Amino acid sequence: MKSYNYLAINRTKGRIYKEPLSKYRTPFQRDRDRIIHSTAFRRLKHKTQVFVNTEGDHFRTRITHSIEVAQIARTISKYLDLNDDLTETLSLAHDLGHTPFGHAGEDALNECMINHGGFDHNLQTLRIVMFLEKKYLNFIGLNLTLETIDGLLKHNGPCENINLINRLIGIKNFKNRIDLKKNSSLEAQIASISDDIAYNNHDIQDGFNAKLFNLNDLKEIDFFKKIINNYPRTKSKDSNIIIYQMVRDSINFMVKDLINTTILNLKKYKIKNTKDVYNSSYHLVNFSKNYKKIINEIRYFLKYKMYNNKKVLLNNNHGKKVIKKIFKHINKNPKKYLHFINKNNKERAIADYISGMTDRYALNIYKSIKWIFSKIINKKFCQS
Repeated sequence: MKSYNYLAINRTKGRIYKEPLSKYRTPFQRDRDRIIHSTAFRRLKHKTQVFVNTEGDHFRTRITHSIEVAQIARTISKYLDLNDDLTETLSLAHDLGHTPFGHAGEDALNECMINHGGFDHNLQTLRIVMFLEKKYLNFIGLNLTLETIDGLLKHNGPCENINLINRLIGIKNFKNRIDLKKNSSLEAQIASISDDIAYNNHDIQDGFNAKLFNLNDLKEIDFFKKIINNYPRTKSKDSNIIIYQMVRDSINFMVKDLINTTILNLKKYKIKNTKDVYNSSYHLVNFSKNYKKIINEIRYFLKYKMYNNKKVLLNNNHGKKVIKKIFKHINKNPKKYLHFINKNNKERAIADYISGMTDRYALNIYKSIKWIFSKIINKKFCQS
């Protein structure tokens, strides 16, 4: 197996704030550990992936999803002999900025912030690691390496909306040390596409466990049909075991295709060093055309069988209602909830606060707001 270590991010350019090197850990291992020990990472335990956290103990949450993304990403990165510590760090951190109630919560918070710069969970991750986590005496944020910041900022490719980044993060905070218009590292690209592999397969597993579809439904996708039909009928008739095996095999096939296609891309586009990676206009870590088609078929299936399921939509709509109600209430009573209020950026502070909530905490706040409101109504009724 050929090593692609010459394309890896093996050394750091440093951090925003200078720190002495560790005797026992590489800079990227320290980044990973800082993510794992962050408050935002712990909160992912009680944040929705697809099913609201209160619906069951066996459905995936943001934290289990992030761990699974990291496991897949490390496998790919290690096989290619890239920096698997950096890859793992980016994978573990990629969803830190998610709101309660998943993408439904994000959509609701973005609506609330539409006249105040909007809300984006990817950029919220940057706000968390650069400003909101406060654990150190000498600097704000986690002071991650420039390579980790770069990967979190550009894991989906070069930055397109520079103005939005400037509003939510402030380009001056990068101190001219990150080029927003260039591509991301191979490690960041691996973390990004491993996210796709993880959620497409594990959402299938969670949807099956929630009885939103069965094995026969899954056979509508030729890719899954071929995998299932390849199993000897004498092995097991337990559909739960079959689905676990199918998902494992699916991930394995996808990883294999991704690695092979990536190697072909590196050769095709004549990538000789990390400079070539950053200057490339292509997403070098990618699937073959055949597997891109398969991924799209799985997404289509999940959209209509799972994400648009009545129960899922009902929970999503309730989550949106909760977020909007909390935002409106805190906007009227900011001093009750926020420790520090910048009059010029009150709404952003509210968005930071709400996005950091877990599902459970948000529901408790919502219940307390409803109780306060009902108490006011009853008081007015008694006085009339």
